[in-house]
Amino acid sequence: MSHRKSRYFALSICCLLALPACAECVLPHPPSRVPDANTATEQEMLTAMQTLKRYAGDVMSYTKCLQFEVNQNRLTNDDQQHLHNAAIDELHAVTAKFNEQVRLFKERHPS
Repeated sequence: MSHRKSRYFALSICCLLALPACAECVLPHPPSRVPDANTATEQEMLTAMQTLKRYAGDVMSYTKCLQFEVNQNRLTNDDQQHLHNAAIDELHAVTAKFNEQVRLFKERHPS
């Protein structure tokens, strides 16, 4: 397991075992796949973009939920910061991967 995946796994376990407030804040799953620009159709790329937008919205809702839990004194600032950063890091990684495929797709299909 990679360092990044083990960190997310550890944070998830921490959330499940130690932080009862996390039951209210559910970390969204990232999209299961990013289309391959070499084989994807335009429709597949557009669908992936919509999926990524929904995921980004879900991550923002999750981070707001974490802040609410801090405000209710059910989550520490440190725990909130760790969970928030892990969620945003994953969002950025998926977005970067998708953006790279979009760039390659546009090179393959110039307008």
